[in-house]
Amino acid sequence: MKKQVFKVLAKLNKVVLPSLYKKDPNKLNTFQKAILGYRYWVLTKALD
Repeated sequence: MKKQVFKVLAKLNKVVLPSLYKKDPNKLNTFQKAILGYRYWVLTKALD
């Protein structure tokens, strides 16, 4: 059940949140780093 919630969140993130994979992480502002971290956290929980 918990894994499926994260899979749904990962799909929702893909649609709603901006893609930051082509940008240099060192040049992102604090808000963009938070988005990147959140997306990474949800993705790793969905894959476990």
